[in-house]
This record gives sequence, C-alpha cells and structure tokens, in this order.
Amino acid sequence: MAASSRAQVLRLYRALLRESQRFSSYNYRTYAIRRIRDAFRENKSIKDSEKIEELVNKAKANLEVIRRQV
Repeated sequence: MAASSRAQVLRLYRALLRESQRFSSYNYRTYAIRRIRDAFRENKSIKDSEKIEELVNKAKANLEVIRRQV
C-alpha cells in the first residue's frame, strides 16, 4: 500500500472512531466502535488497490452517516 493511501486510511479510521465517540447512547457508541474496529481488522491484509479504494469510499459514506446521526 502506498504511504499516502495508508495515511488516508488511518485518518479515516481515526475520524470514524472520533465521530462514534459522540453518540450519546452507550449502546450505539460501543456498537459503532466495535464494528469499525472489526471491519478495519478484517480488511487489513487487502493489497488490491481497487478493493482498497472501494472500501475507503464505503467508509467515507459511513462516516457521513455517523455525522448525520450524531
């Protein structure tokens, strides 16, 4: 993975976790954090740049959903 792509993914991961911390309900908050961590752990070994780009776009969409929900 290119350094810029890795940095982009890490920024996205941190942003998702940061936004999830803003859920007022404990149950929503812990569920969101657990799902984010599991999803990134599950996909950490992917090397295909097209698949990575697809997953990054999906994560960006999910970040927007979280921001609207919070």
